[in-house]
Amino acid sequence: MVAGTLDILAAISLTLFYGKRTVSEMLAYVASGPFPGVPVRGLPVALLGLAVHYALMAVMAAVYVLVADRVTWLKRQPIVGGVGYGLITYVMMNLIVVPLRFGAMPSTPAVVTQLFCHIVLVGLPIAFIARRR
Repeated sequence: MVAGTLDILAAISLTLFYGKRTVSEMLAYVASGPFPGVPVRGLPVALLGLAVHYALMAVMAAVYVLVADRVTWLKRQPIVGGVGYGLITYVMMNLIVVPLRFGAMPSTPAVVTQLFCHIVLVGLPIAFIARRR
């Protein structure tokens, strides 16, 4: 929940900052990943996008926790583990999943913001929370 909330707040902030689409449209884009053809607007679609986002984050967190339970140094070194996991999630999402689903690679400014989000807002919080388990 922590990583998902930090990441979605960053996505909302960037969406508002760049002003190229509404927050609802951004969330519809997230929903369209597993649900192609979803409408672009509307509260139900935005809520579906939010649910998809949190479901992905739950999977990402669960994977890290399962691995950290077996590879114990990840719990002893949460900064190294968190940065590494942030990089892994960045590569998986931005260089594999999104291009395969949408046929687009991230632009240079998006690479910087996405790396920041995946490392600082996703990888590190997951690693530090997993450490406490």
